[in-house]
Amino acid sequence: MEGSGEQTIPQPPQSGDHCIHDGDFVVLKREDVFKAVQVQRRKKVTFEKQWFYLDNVIGHSYGSTFEVTSGGSLQPKKKKEEPTSDTKEAGTDNRNIIDDGKSQKLTQDDIKALKDQGIKGEEIVQQLIENSTTFRDKTEFAQDKYIKKKKKKYEAIITVLKPSTRILSIMYYAREPGKINHMRYDTLAQMLTLGNIRAGNKMIVMETCSGLVLGAMMERMGGFGSIIQLYPGDGPVRVATACFGFPKSFYSGLYEFPLNKVDSLLNGTFSAEMLSSEPKDSASLEGSNGSVEERQPSEQDHGDNTAVAPESNHPGEQDVMEVVSQDPQYKEPKEGGSKKDYMQEKQRRQEEQRKRHLEAAALLKERNADGLIVASRFHPTPLLLSLLDFVAPSRPFVVYCQYKEPLLECYTKLRERGGVINLRLSETWLRNYQVLPDRSHPKLLMSGGGGYLLSGFTVVLDNLRADTSLKSGMSTLESPKTEEPAPKKQKCTESDT
Repeated sequence: MEGSGEQTIPQPPQSGDHCIHDGDFVVLKREDVFKAVQVQRRKKVTFEKQWFYLDNVIGHSYGSTFEVTSGGSLQPKKKKEEPTSDTKEAGTDNRNIIDDGKSQKLTQDDIKALKDQGIKGEEIVQQLIENSTTFRDKTEFAQDKYIKKKKKKYEAIITVLKPSTRILSIMYYAREPGKINHMRYDTLAQMLTLGNIRAGNKMIVMETCSGLVLGAMMERMGGFGSIIQLYPGDGPVRVATACFGFPKSFYSGLYEFPLNKVDSLLNGTFSAEMLSSEPKDSASLEGSNGSVEERQPSEQDHGDNTAVAPESNHPGEQDVMEVVSQDPQYKEPKEGGSKKDYMQEKQRRQEEQRKRHLEAAALLKERNADGLIVASRFHPTPLLLSLLDFVAPSRPFVVYCQYKEPLLECYTKLRERGGVINLRLSETWLRNYQVLPDRSHPKLLMSGGGGYLLSGFTVVLDNLRADTSLKSGMSTLESPKTEEPAPKKQKCTESDT
């Protein structure tokens, strides 16, 4: 049996992107809990109070299921897992079952002894069923519920998935919704659709959602086109973007530009000297509310920095984002390296960043972007009014906000300003369903809200002003006609007298 188990581990790598390689980013799934990690040999991973190594995952295809065994090793799980469904005895109802804690013959010490012997979780669940005096008296649904509960407690089944926008958005919304401004995954899908995100576009994005919106746009564009990210503070935060595991070719069309230089770009006073004199240690925030942005790790190396998503989904525990650098040259040479080499490397990176900023400024000066996406924790009105000048006519824009009132104010300001049509303020409604034989129904718990979206299209502002002046002229021409009914009534009264 051991020899057959060892033969299933090193499966031959499959061609294409369906095979897991060393250094890839994957998403671990256990029941309804997700965690994004990077596959590294002999690196201990902690997930749902269990630790293991991902060495045996390398070479398998995405979607494979593994079981955690003794020593932290992952063994492939076979798919035939229906336990004793042939002769299943079940009761008619549960009225005579009393939950007094005496129905289970196995004690906690017995279960611990079984674990110490290296017995798998599946066998422990089977022994719990056999030593339960009330299991056969339960109904079939109650038995399935009992088995599912015990499997969740004693079996450690891990599924390795390929990162995608849906999986990562579900993971962040369930674990740390505050880091993505409480944006639900269906709202993110609506943003991508309303913004017409597709390959070959030239998009502008301003987001403070840990890079989740940026990663979703990059995934949909497939490495074709260009994205200009506007960021507040020291640099763009791309923690969630790194979890996608994009190849380096995807980052060739990604540019970033500081938000506090947008006004100078609009006024025509922007110059390259402004970037060179920009302080590197400042954490000031360019926003309408004037608040100070929380200090977050700067990731300005176009995806070279990677991150591991938080593991705890309990609000009482503090979730920490672990940032891992793929390239050792980006680390400070604390051991073995000289300070002079580090300073030269730092200057080289700053010069590359300055060059990328100038390229982004040149793209913004063309003012022909194909769309605008705004999803930040700042007030959307000043952001949108200034960034719309960089968007070409007949192009969509989408603004996300957790609350409705800021978008209502933004809606009013856009109507007064003009230059936009088809303004819509919407909120999506989502409810999950349980789909099981004879037990399909809506789930009792559902999300209270996933945020609001303000969408519309840009038009040429001068033509719209001409239309408004024409309407005002027509209203003055129609004003004498409104006075005509009054003399008619007077004539009628004179004829009657």
